[in-house]
Amino acid sequence: MTEETKIPPKHPRAESLRIREKLIKHFKSGVVAQAGLIAHGRGEAFDYLLGEKTTENARRAFKAVAATMLLAKKPVISVNGNVAALAAEDINKLADVFNAKVEVNLFYRSREREIAIKKVLDEAGVKEVLGIDEKMSAQVSELHSERRRVDKRGILVADVVFVPLEDGDRTEALRKMGKTVIAIDLNPLSRTAQLASITIVDNIIRVIPDLIKEGRKLKTEKLKKLQKIVSDFDNRKNLSNAIKLINKRLLELSEKGVYITQVLQKRRDIR
Repeated sequence: MTEETKIPPKHPRAESLRIREKLIKHFKSGVVAQAGLIAHGRGEAFDYLLGEKTTENARRAFKAVAATMLLAKKPVISVNGNVAALAAEDINKLADVFNAKVEVNLFYRSREREIAIKKVLDEAGVKEVLGIDEKMSAQVSELHSERRRVDKRGILVADVVFVPLEDGDRTEALRKMGKTVIAIDLNPLSRTAQLASITIVDNIIRVIPDLIKEGRKLKTEKLKKLQKIVSDFDNRKNLSNAIKLINKRLLELSEKGVYITQVLQKRRDIR
């Protein structure tokens, strides 16, 4: 039975179900860790609160991210199992637009997972996958998890590290090393979101394609314009706006819920 026959196209949650099926498939192939399934569910809950759409606040962050990546001398895109499962082809395009290296970095690390993720990235067209060659391995001393292992040619020497769907410990450690850290996180309250240099509060599925477009658009801009875009961006304000948007939506939904309850009650009264 194919994925198309299992998920009716007109199902109101069709896209969400397709994403879940993709994660399950890659969990079975060894790409996604068990905890990755939990992490996705947590993120999806916050996506509901955002209305499952890209906000104007997130779009402003896109611009700052694109400018930062274009200004970077040694940008690196860090990839874990969920990123490889959900956005491998787009990660390849993103790396091409920003001339960035792609590195596998895992909390739940095993040789089997490294190879499985590399295979997905290879099939997506990524020319070089860092982070799996033991000879090129280095360690971030402030980290104690398997994420401390980084590539000498990648994250170790990077000035900008793009860390979609990662954790707060590594974001904090990379910032202490003087690196600019860009994060994608649907939860504006997470340690990753709070500690990153720039946080895009949005779903990675929507973010990467739009970020590719933004990067292509800004590539022709002058250096001073890119620098101004970055200097004008305030991540504290960005996160504050994201929280306010969630709060606003919750208030609207609560009022809508009261209205629906009243309508249903009147219908019952009429009967």
